[in-house]
Amino acid sequence: METKVKLTARQRILVGGTLFGMFFGAGNLIFPVHLGQLAGANVLPAILGFIITAVGFPILGVAAIGNTHSDGLQSMTNRVGKGYSIFFTCLLYLTIGPFFAIPRCATTSFTTGIAPMLGDRTQAPVLFIFSLVFFALVLFFSLRPGRITDWIGKIINPIFLVFLAVLVVAALCNPSTAVAQVQPEIGYEDTAFFSSVIEGYGTMDAIAGLAFGIVVIDIIRRMGVQEDSAIAGEVLRSGSLTGVMMAIIYVLTILMGTQSRGLFETSANGGIALAQIAGHYLGGVGSIILAITITFACLKTSIGLVTSCSETFNRMFPKMHIGKWQFGYRTWAVLFTVFSFCVSNVGLSAIIGYSLPVLMFLYPLAITLILLALCGKLFGHDQAVYISVTVCSLIAALFDFFKTLPENLQTALHLDVAVAFANKILPWFDLNLGWVVPALAGLVIGLVVRMLRKK
Repeated sequence: METKVKLTARQRILVGGTLFGMFFGAGNLIFPVHLGQLAGANVLPAILGFIITAVGFPILGVAAIGNTHSDGLQSMTNRVGKGYSIFFTCLLYLTIGPFFAIPRCATTSFTTGIAPMLGDRTQAPVLFIFSLVFFALVLFFSLRPGRITDWIGKIINPIFLVFLAVLVVAALCNPSTAVAQVQPEIGYEDTAFFSSVIEGYGTMDAIAGLAFGIVVIDIIRRMGVQEDSAIAGEVLRSGSLTGVMMAIIYVLTILMGTQSRGLFETSANGGIALAQIAGHYLGGVGSIILAITITFACLKTSIGLVTSCSETFNRMFPKMHIGKWQFGYRTWAVLFTVFSFCVSNVGLSAIIGYSLPVLMFLYPLAITLILLALCGKLFGHDQAVYISVTVCSLIAALFDFFKTLPENLQTALHLDVAVAFANKILPWFDLNLGWVVPALAGLVIGLVVRMLRKK
């Protein structure tokens, strides 16, 4: 294969479209619509806050992998330490993989697109059949990672965008009320920006950006670009294109959610809101369009996640085996797909409830790692800075983890005392940003250590 200095414009669009397809899945539709309903007239600061965590940091995460010339998340986190690298990489990939994100894709597809057309008694067996077919397709495509740009970029993405466009255009061209007339819900009256920042956590895209970097780099290499600096540049260009596409869709779907308040009360979640909007503007066919839109959105994301997780675990544990059974890429892909299928049948509410504490713990660590990797040249990627920032962020993130656990569990483990203590000493803890000041303190400590060591 001929070695190239850069991708062609067509290849760059294809890579950007593939990355967009992997990002844009279950949470990327249900969270912004629900956010629009909650924010009401304060939709502009809500859009800004949501885009920071749902677009900005995900793209920066992909760029960080390319900027540090890493071949994946593990090599980038090695700057903190080998043990931490294995711990963080495994936790992150399992969170956006078989534990939460992949099962949520199948369950969201069913809950939003299929369940409204069924009775309560038939939902459990139909969910089993639907998820079985869904994950059979995921496994089929994931076992052929070399053709991921064909499956996602050329086939699934266009189908998804066409059906989504039909729904968005129908809703926005026939607004039921003016945005300025919609009363914000509690939590969005004065702090819409900060509330929407946390809402963006639910998409899981900032941590997914760190995971998808390895897939994007492999795609670019297969297209003929081999030099590290050139790959880093192409990752950034493709990521920027993806970010623009995501931001446009988020703005439109958030506004669609806000305007729907003229027709409906604030829904319990974005899936219900989408079903109501589709039914109102598109009638009976709306449910079919929504089901196809959601299913294709989640299918392509699941393929990207299974591929990323399998490639990463194959690289982390290249000699893993049970007896004569050697674990390779295909083995990991089958294992993650089957496990995701099992978890998906516990239901959407349970998956979202269990994932929140883990995300509150992971996000501060992911955000600080991304920023350190992007700004690392300013301090020579000194390990002391990486360690001090990570340790301080990790300790603060533990309190966020405790705070979002079920109240009965907090009380049983006496974690409510620790949460009350953190609420007193950590600035912005009530806004779920209690990790910010400790991370800055860790940065100062690391820079001082570096300066003293140089002297």
